Formats: sequence, C-alpha cells, structure tokens
Amino acid sequence: MHSYAEAAAAVTAARSVAVVGHVRPDADAIGSVCATVGALRQLGKEAVGLIGQTWPYAENLRTIPGAEEVQLVEELPDVDLIITVDCGSIDRTGRLAGAIAARVEDTLVIDHHASNVGFGAVNLLDFQAESTTTILGRLFEELGVELDLPIAHALYAGLLTDTGSFRWGRPEMHTYAARLMETGLDVRAIAVDLLDANSLADLRMIGRALASVEIHEAGGRRLALIVADQELVSSGSLPAVEGLVDFVRTVEGTDLGAVFKESAPDFWHVSLRSVDMDVSRLAVALGGGGHIPAAGYSAHGTAEDITDALLAELRRQ
Repeated sequence: MHSYAEAAAAVTAARSVAVVGHVRPDADAIGSVCATVGALRQLGKEAVGLIGQTWPYAENLRTIPGAEEVQLVEELPDVDLIITVDCGSIDRTGRLAGAIAARVEDTLVIDHHASNVGFGAVNLLDFQAESTTTILGRLFEELGVELDLPIAHALYAGLLTDTGSFRWGRPEMHTYAARLMETGLDVRAIAVDLLDANSLADLRMIGRALASVEIHEAGGRRLALIVADQELVSSGSLPAVEGLVDFVRTVEGTDLGAVFKESAPDFWHVSLRSVDMDVSRLAVALGGGGHIPAAGYSAHGTAEDITDALLAELRRQ
C-alpha cells in the first residue's frame, strides 16, 4: 500500500483526470466519484466522473451533488491520470477494465475493500476505513482541498450508507461525520433520499421478498436467504432491492444473510452481510470481494445451483 503523500503527489502531477467508480454503483461509489471530481476542479484540474456501464444506476443516487454529471461510458477519455474509487478489483470498473489495465502506470487506486490486492501504479488502500469517502477525506486534507457543502455531502453519503447508518465502524467515524456536518449538511434529508424513500411498489416487493426467506445450515453456520428472481427484482426500485440484504442480516439466530438477485436468466448478483463473520472470504472464494461485514459476487446457474455453491463454500470455511 502506498502513502497518502504518494497519492497526493500523483494527483498534483496531473492536469487532467478521469475518476472511475464501480459498476452497479452504490452511494459510496457515486459519492466518491463526485467528491473527487469536485476536489480536483477546486485544485484547478480538468476532471470527469465515469462509470463503466451503459445502463442507468439507482435514481436516488442522483441526489448526491455532481451525480448528474457522472457519465455512463464504454471508453476512457484521453487524460493524464486515472483514479479508481471504491473499486475492489479491476473488473469492478466494468467496460473500462481493459483500458485501465493497459494504463496501469497512470492509475491511482483508492479503496477500502479488504479483498483489493492493488491494480494501479499507486494504491491507496485502507482496509480499516469505513468507506472510500473516509479515505478521500484524509487525502483531501493532504491536498489542501476546502471542504465545501457539495463535497461534504458526497463524502457523507458514502459514510452514512457504508456504515449501515453508523451501526458499525470505529469511533473515528463519528468524529468524521461531525466534521462533515459542520459544513451545514441537512443529514435528515440525505438519509431520507438514500435510505428511507420507498414507493408503494417497493413496499409490496419487500413484503413478497420477506415472505420468501429461507433458513439454511452449513458448516455450523445458519444462513438467512432471499432468492429474488427477475420478476421480483423488476417489481421494485434498485435501492429497495439492494436493501433487502439488510433485512435478512438481522434474522435472529442466524450468522449471515444473503440475497440472490437475478438480473438476467440464470445470472445472479449476490449480496452477503454478517455482524460476526468475515463474508469477504466467502465472496472472494466465489469470485467476488468486499468488506469483512459486507461483500458480494456474481454467479451463473439456477437458484438451486448457486444456493448449493454458497452452502458448500460455507462448509469448507
């Protein structure tokens, strides 16, 4: 891992920068992209925010200042420096992965996922950080960036959501949140935008999903599982579907929660959550990655196939 000073030096040397967040972005990804673009422009750099996919991301993320400018693309622009934020591996940059791999020497990786081995010339990795926006806050101090309201909003969005509304993390996360709030943030409005806004269709989808929860046992662990097929996934908004895992994580007497979300026939995105086990190890073994309490991966096969694969890995671990 490289130092904050080395990361700051890479930024300082660049005139034009592409900031890349991960595909299927969450608030930490979009918040990190928007905050970094804002900080770079404040420093007099040319900066653009990119996501390597062509399909839209969750509408509620557009409440983060600067999100409307984030471009959905398949190609990298001609820039001096590429900064990836919140991307646990190069494949998480989606359709930009090949172009980034070809320009490793011009890439700065900023991330907090425990599974990240580093894929840039400079890798600013902090596995203790609650969010990538937490790392960015410290880097911005190193660069002398002024913490204005739009940047603070974007940073807070990542911190709020990646800590489960401050339910896990170090004591420092509260100090950091307080510093961001001192800029005048309306934290209640941010929470409503990112966490609390559900439509009637969302509530009905959540009800159907929760009624289908299954309990499995493997390797001395109990797993609460929701299998959300394409029909169920399409009946609610993306934030509501992604939030299902926070319900199953809390089932009494279980060690972890999982949600299988079918995005195409027999193609699934899997979310894992736990309060007392390292689910990143499970995700890495199954081709994904993530944090100790929250991780994910993608899988092909029937619902029975991917359930069996997850249970088998639980037994191995």
